[in-house]
Amino acid sequence: MAARETALNVLIACRKDGAWSNGVLKTYIVRDRLDKREAALASRLCYGVLQNRGKLDFYLQQLLTGKLKNLHPVVRDILHLGLYQLLETDKIPDSAAVNESVSLAKKYCPKLQNAPSLVNAVLRNGVRQRETLQKPTALKDLYSHPQNLIDLLSYYVGPQRLEAMLQANNSAPHTFAQVNTLRTDVNTLLQQLEQEGVGAQIHPWLSDCLILSETGNLEKLPSFQQGLFYIQDPAAKLSVLCAQLPQKPIRILDCCAAPGGKSFAAAMQTAGQAEIISCDIHPHKAALLQKGAARLGIHRLQAQCRDAAVFEPLWEGSMDAVIADVPCSGYGIIRKKPDIRYKDPDTMGELPALQLSILNNQARYVKKGGLLMYSTCTLVRRENEGVVEKFLKQNPDFHTESLPLPDNFPKNDTGMLALVPGEYDTDGFFICRLRREE
Repeated sequence: MAARETALNVLIACRKDGAWSNGVLKTYIVRDRLDKREAALASRLCYGVLQNRGKLDFYLQQLLTGKLKNLHPVVRDILHLGLYQLLETDKIPDSAAVNESVSLAKKYCPKLQNAPSLVNAVLRNGVRQRETLQKPTALKDLYSHPQNLIDLLSYYVGPQRLEAMLQANNSAPHTFAQVNTLRTDVNTLLQQLEQEGVGAQIHPWLSDCLILSETGNLEKLPSFQQGLFYIQDPAAKLSVLCAQLPQKPIRILDCCAAPGGKSFAAAMQTAGQAEIISCDIHPHKAALLQKGAARLGIHRLQAQCRDAAVFEPLWEGSMDAVIADVPCSGYGIIRKKPDIRYKDPDTMGELPALQLSILNNQARYVKKGGLLMYSTCTLVRRENEGVVEKFLKQNPDFHTESLPLPDNFPKNDTGMLALVPGEYDTDGFFICRLRREE
């Protein structure tokens, strides 16, 4: 029951405390001392339920004699876990899914005398009716996205791109290894990974990138420990490549840098010659940044604990390039953080003001003729193009520049690019390239 109990505890924490599943899951796997196999099952069940909660409720309502809203929240969590195993997986025996769910009900709902019998009856009913259950057709049920979020995303990406994006949000993301070109090259790393038993193939459009499979615990791989690669989505790497940083001793500020991928990409693009200041508002994240740089052999990177919206007079007009990947609603990374879909969009209303404040502040550090790269991992125009438009009105000494993109992308003269999940196998992402006048 260990893996299922861990998954249940994560679901409860996400529901009750608003916790993020990826962070809680890692903590609970260590806390519960799960082995590799149990950890993989707990992860699959946790993310599977979060990705399919709307669909599971659609099925659950058909199997209940009462109303869904009348279920005790923990009972509902347990039924979600059980139904996911019965209806969305093909290698878990029905008996294990049912019996373990009943055991969870006994342990976690001791004051609800009918909870174990209810869970048993509903799940056994699910086994019997599996082939005859009505299938969902509405997007909110089929892809388990709240209707208000579907409406919001449809407005920004358009109805033609909507369903492919929702489907991508429920897919398992690939693991992308960015080659540390300060220490190796793509072909050498490819050979070493294969020797380590890791499946790897060259990325179709992003240079110095490998798509990994069968990795196990990445951090235990010799190639990882030797600092030969780091993990980063192609969209985030592309946002730095679009800066076209020169291979010479320039000064770069990455103002919201954790977990560090853009700073690392900048170091490699400049062949390790740039002085890079990587900032995060949280001290422990700044420490992890410095540790990551040390593993990769990036010696000219200094991690600092800073608030990106607070002005630092010593940096004014001193940076050749500033990277501002700002806090956002995160609607582009739902496939990695499935619980983002359940956050109330109305709580995101203050983000554009914060983003503009950060961008205005970071602009003060850019030298005349220097570069400012603005990015988010969301698809909402008010956080992307809307912020840029306001920024340009307030800062007439800046202008957008066309983005240098790989050959399989359309030519871009606007200086702004929105990547939508389901199109280039990337996170949803927004990139803007801004230049300060000489």
